[in-house]
Amino acid sequence: MIQTERLTLRPYEVADYDDYAAMVADPVVVRHAGAPMTGEEAWMRLLRFIGYWSVFGHGMFAVLDRTTGQYIGETGFMDFRREVAPRLDSMPEAAWVFTSAAHGKGYAYEAAAAAHRWMDEHHAPPATQCMISPANQQSIRLAEKLGYVLHDRPHYRGGHALHTRGLSVAFDSARAERMAERMEVSAALYSQNSVQPERSRRPRPITSPVPTPAEPALNPA
Repeated sequence: MIQTERLTLRPYEVADYDDYAAMVADPVVVRHAGAPMTGEEAWMRLLRFIGYWSVFGHGMFAVLDRTTGQYIGETGFMDFRREVAPRLDSMPEAAWVFTSAAHGKGYAYEAAAAAHRWMDEHHAPPATQCMISPANQQSIRLAEKLGYVLHDRPHYRGGHALHTRGLSVAFDSARAERMAERMEVSAALYSQNSVQPERSRRPRPITSPVPTPAEPALNPA
C-alpha cells in the first residue's frame, strides 16, 4: 500500500468491482480508449489485475481518497502484451485512469508519481513506457511531467504514441533483451516466494509529499 497526502494506493480487490465497472462504463472516461466496457468486460479485466500481482509482484493500484475511502481511479504498471509494431515488451507499461468526478483536482499526477516512485524503489526497471492517444493532450502533459518523452508511433488503435521514461531514443535491442530477462527473473523469484497474494506480502507503505496539483489525465490500458 502507498499513501500520499490525499490518496491511498493499494492492489485491486474483488470488492472494487462495482466502482471499477462504473468508471470504465463512463463514456467520458474512456473517450480516448474506445467504447465503454460492459459489466462482463470490466469483471474479467478486474480479475486480470488482481491475478497479475500474484505473478509479478506489481500491477495496477486502486486509488482511493485517503479521508473517505472513496474509489477515484487507478494507476500502476503492467505488461499488457499489446499487439503493436514495433514491440517493446521488455519495459513495464504505466497506465492511469480516473473517474469523471476526480478530474480537475490533481489526483492523477499525485497518484502516478507515487506509483512511479514505488516501482523505482521496489523493482528498479531501467525504463518504463506508456501508450497514449495523440488526442489525449491531458494524458500527454501528465506523462511529460512524469519524465516521459515521445519515442515512436507504433501501429496501434489508429496511431497511439509510445512514450518512454529512462530510455534513449536510439533503442538498443541487446539492452531490451537484458531488460526482459531481468523482469522475467524478478517475476520467477516472486512466484517462488509467494504462494498467494496475501495482504502481508504486499509492499510496505511509503509516504510521499503532495506534488504540485496538475490537470488529471487519462491513459486507459
